[in-house]
Amino acid sequence: MTDTLERTSNRADLVASFRRVRGATERLAAPLSAEDQGLQSMPACSPTKWHRAHTTWFFETFVLGPRGVAPFRAEWGPLFNSYYVAAGPRSPRPKRGMVSRPSASEVGEYRRVVDARVVGVLEAASEADLVTLAEIVALGLAHEEQHQELLLTDILHALSENPLRPRYRELAPPASADASLPAPPPAPVPSAMPLAFEGHGGGVREIGAALSTPFCFDNEEPRHKVLVEPFALARRLVTVDEWKEFADAGGYDTPALWLSEGFDWARANDVRAPLYCTRDGGALVAFGLGGTRELQGNEPLSHVSYYEADALARFMDARLPTEAEWEIAAAAASLDGAASGNFVEDDRLRPVPVPATEGAMTQLFGDAWEWTSSAYAPYPGFRARAGAVGEYNGKFMVNQLVLRGGSCLTPRGHVRASYRNFWHPDTRFQISGVRLARAVPR
Repeated sequence: MTDTLERTSNRADLVASFRRVRGATERLAAPLSAEDQGLQSMPACSPTKWHRAHTTWFFETFVLGPRGVAPFRAEWGPLFNSYYVAAGPRSPRPKRGMVSRPSASEVGEYRRVVDARVVGVLEAASEADLVTLAEIVALGLAHEEQHQELLLTDILHALSENPLRPRYRELAPPASADASLPAPPPAPVPSAMPLAFEGHGGGVREIGAALSTPFCFDNEEPRHKVLVEPFALARRLVTVDEWKEFADAGGYDTPALWLSEGFDWARANDVRAPLYCTRDGGALVAFGLGGTRELQGNEPLSHVSYYEADALARFMDARLPTEAEWEIAAAAASLDGAASGNFVEDDRLRPVPVPATEGAMTQLFGDAWEWTSSAYAPYPGFRARAGAVGEYNGKFMVNQLVLRGGSCLTPRGHVRASYRNFWHPDTRFQISGVRLARAVPR
C-alpha cells in the first residue's frame, strides 16, 4: 500500500469513509433473512453473516487490538479470522456454514459495538497516530469493499441452489407506475456495437500503481517497466450472441480450441454454458440477483471460467490480453474507474452487465471482470507488508490468473487501472467476462 492516502487524509474524512463503507455492507445484507445469511453453498463461498463478522474482526484485530481495546467476544476470533495465520487460530473455511451461533442479529450487535469503538479511537487519536490509523483503516475499508462484492456473488450462488430460484431482493415497480394501465411494450433491443480493435505500439512501458495513487494494495506495487510487442485490444467485451456462435459451432466439443486441462475440466463437469445459464431454443436464460431472465444478445457475456474465455478467444481468432496490455490500454483511454463504468450502485435492484455504447474503448471498468492470460505473480521487487496484514495478497501468488476492471457488483471507486484481481482458472461464480486481444504485425 502506498504511503499517500489522500482519500482519507484527515480525521473527518476518515470517519465519514468508515461509516459509509460499513453502512453499505449492512444495506447489502438487509434484504436477506437470518436463514439466508447462514447459507454456504460451496467451500469457495462464505455465508453473508460470516462476511459481516469477518470484516468487523479485521477492524477489531488490526485497529482496536494494537491500542489495547479488548475484543467484543474473544472466543469469536477463530470463527471469523480467515487466513491470517499470524493473527491466531482459524476455523476451517468449508465449515463456515456450520457456525449457526452467533446469530445474524448478534453479528449485527458486534458490528455496532466495534464501529462505535473504531470511531471513538479515530476521534481521540493524536495527529501522529492518525497517520498510522489512516493506513490500516484505508486497507480495512478496501478489504470490506471486496467482501461486499463477495457477499453478493456468494448469496447468488446459494440462491441458485434453491429450486424456487428466489430473488435476492424483490423488484419494486417504478413510483409512477399505475397498475390499472397496461404495461408499456418492451424497448427494442439495440444492435451490438461492432467488434473493433484498437492498436497499441510496442516498446518499454510502465505498469503498476504510481506513487501518487491515493490507495492501492501491495500486489499493485512496485511500478515497473515491461516490454510489450505491438498489440490490439477489443473496444468492448464479448457478447452473449458471440458466445452462442461459439456454442452452436460445437465449441464445447472441439478440443483444438481448448487448453488440455480446460477441456478435461469442461468434460468432467459437463460444462455447456456459463454458470447459472441454460439454453432454451435460441435463448440463453440466466438466473441472477434479480431472478430468472433471458439475456440480451448484445450484453456482455459473464460467469465464464478462464478455460472458457481462452477457448472462446481462440474460436474468435484472437487471444486473451496480458495484464500489462490491459493496463496500458486502460491508461491510454484515460478513464477513471471511479467515474466510468457500470457498478453495483448503478442498479440497486437488478445489477447486471449492460450493452456497450459507441466509443473508442468501453466497458473497461465495471460490467464484468476481464480474464487475462497473466499468472498472478509478484511484480519485480514486490515485498509483502510486515506482520499479519502481509498475508493479505502475497501468499496467494500461485496457480491463479489475473482479472482486471471490476464488475457490475463492484463498489464504484473500488477499482483502478492498476488493480489486480485473481482467481483460479475454473472459477465461474464471479461475474467474469472476456475481452479479446490480437497481435499487431510489426
